[in-house]
Amino acid sequence: MMVLGVDPGTVATGFGVIRRDGSRFTCLYEGDVRTPAKAPMPERLHRIYTAVAELIETYRPDEVSVEDTFVSKNPQTAIKLGQARGVILLACAQARLSVTDYAPTAVKRAIVGYGGADKEQMIFMIQRLLNLPEPPASDHAADALGLALCHLSWMHHNRMTAPTKGEAAQSGSTSFARKSPRSQQAGR
Repeated sequence: MMVLGVDPGTVATGFGVIRRDGSRFTCLYEGDVRTPAKAPMPERLHRIYTAVAELIETYRPDEVSVEDTFVSKNPQTAIKLGQARGVILLACAQARLSVTDYAPTAVKRAIVGYGGADKEQMIFMIQRLLNLPEPPASDHAADALGLALCHLSWMHHNRMTAPTKGEAAQSGSTSFARKSPRSQQAGR
């Protein structure tokens, strides 16, 4: 099973592609796409969309996991993040890939065992779980790898079946993720 994890952002969007063979995780790709802060928003969104579409074409993941939107104190930031998520979801829908959203706390709980884990703890565990010789190239790439690992763990824990919205709402007592993911089917 191969999963593309995506940490959306308009300045930097992180990516991580992980394959799971039994109990072994292999990082196939990690990195991010950065967009010039002063570039027009349509240009920035096109760059994000193109990067996601190219990764999907290159690696052909089975599924995608994306960080869920969080409530921002700044409405403009929330709108921009929503636009970035929109082009990411569009690229996935065009490839007919299933997308599952995870809250940052659920990812932290799945990777570190604590929803309030800090960035250093996450990076340490991601590096260990993936047997990486060095930490991920950026915080955004680390977050994306965490998303992919979280999804692969969720899939394994639930016997390779992604939860529906109803199942996710009922499975809040899962040992590693109290806030279960929400699945979005794109043409499947």
